[in-house]
Amino acid sequence: MSKEIVLNDNVFLVSETDSKGFITYANEQFCKVAQYDFDELVGQSHNIVRHPDMPKNAFKELWETVKKGNVWQGYVKNKTKENDYYWVFATVYPYENEAGEQCYISCRRKPERQKIEEIKKLYKKMF
Repeated sequence: MSKEIVLNDNVFLVSETDSKGFITYANEQFCKVAQYDFDELVGQSHNIVRHPDMPKNAFKELWETVKKGNVWQGYVKNKTKENDYYWVFATVYPYENEAGEQCYISCRRKPERQKIEEIKKLYKKMF
């Protein structure tokens, strides 16, 4: 049975992906919460932490938003390497790296508990 990992108030998870969603960077806090070593994450699709409870339409909206050059924000349930889960409030920023390639940086923090309960209901309706 999986268990919820509740983030500490001061935890700030950061990852960076290329234009196809492959991880190019993950900070230490992200690695620790997701239960992966840095080397296990880099080069993997960011889907490695996607929880099956997340509706595909939520990610469709995310990608449509950032590919237009806009910032996306939302609540995401992720899974860990050990199949536990954690909720985050994510902000995804599109940008071009030094080589002129499209990249995305995602910054995630602990969400408010009340918002998680609201989002769970919304996501159930999206399936």
